[in-house]
Amino acid sequence: MESAYAIVKYLHIAIGAAALIGYWTAGLARKGSVLHRRAGQVFLLAMTGIVITAVPMTLYALHRGNANTAAFLGYLIVITATGTWTSWRAIVDKRDVRRYTGAVFTALAALSIASGAAMLALGTKIGAPLLIGFSAVGLYIGFDMLRKRRRREQLAARPRWWLVEHYTAMIGNGIAVHIAFLGIGLPRLLPMVDGAMLHYLAWFGPLVTAIGAKLWADRRWGRAATAKPAPDNTVPRPEAARVNTEVA
Repeated sequence: MESAYAIVKYLHIAIGAAALIGYWTAGLARKGSVLHRRAGQVFLLAMTGIVITAVPMTLYALHRGNANTAAFLGYLIVITATGTWTSWRAIVDKRDVRRYTGAVFTALAALSIASGAAMLALGTKIGAPLLIGFSAVGLYIGFDMLRKRRRREQLAARPRWWLVEHYTAMIGNGIAVHIAFLGIGLPRLLPMVDGAMLHYLAWFGPLVTAIGAKLWADRRWGRAATAKPAPDNTVPRPEAARVNTEVA
């Protein structure tokens, strides 16, 4: 079992490196360009691989008796899978908001709330500020998704609503990738830089940065995506067209 776990772990690390490269390539490329789309596809495929390989790693932690670690890894699987799915489906279902907010969307929302509540309870029980703080991520994601499902007609009325959904989820995916690198990978690569301050900075730094990125993206693209289109005064009303025909 140890050798099998080692294979899965190193595969997980390799896929994570690919995800990090794909994320920044897509992020720095011109939006809508071929490079942006292809790098984004590589990133989402890598994120899918991360979720898949994280499952046996979680089960292994549980097998070793590390129940708290397994619970937290399971929580990360839920919120990472949610972000990966929504960022992908927002593009695929951009013309069908009902399909986007369907059964899978609702199930992921419920799982996010349940896992977030479980992390809040566990963190409170064992006195872990990290678990308590990160429980808010799953709770917010889940309740926000349920709110969107209830108001999906209003969501569909917004031009390019799918764009906001896409980049919001991708920013969330970026949190997962950078936390994994800074909080888990970097201390193992460079043990001399590990410490309590770096530990919390690695976990909460990407979260704070993502909030700023979300605010910036909303100012640049969100307003255009949620604003109502201006009326086109150059198109004659049907009544006017009929009058003109009769006069002619």
